[in-house]
Amino acid sequence: MSTHTEQTEHIEHVTVGTFNKIWVVLLVLTAIEVFLCYKQLPTLIMLTALVGLSVIKAALIIAYFMHLKFERFSLFLTLFPMLIFCILLMLIFLGDASRLPGMRPPA
Repeated sequence: MSTHTEQTEHIEHVTVGTFNKIWVVLLVLTAIEVFLCYKQLPTLIMLTALVGLSVIKAALIIAYFMHLKFERFSLFLTLFPMLIFCILLMLIFLGDASRLPGMRPPA
């Protein structure tokens, strides 16, 4: 018979206070997004800012609420290329924003 020892890694658990702080940060970022929607900014600048804020919010949600912050680094390395791929797809579609109303035609 072999002896089986269970190895447990020490993971610092996130407290309720940490979740509350992340929730407040997400709330503030959402308020900034709503504020940007009401401002009369050029469409490309507004969409770029909204996509950037959305990526930050998604990273916070994935890290803390899906508990990926405490996973192995190899899991992060498998998910990171897909994040880059999704960002590139969004940037490709932002190129179509030049046809939206409010965009100035190229000089």
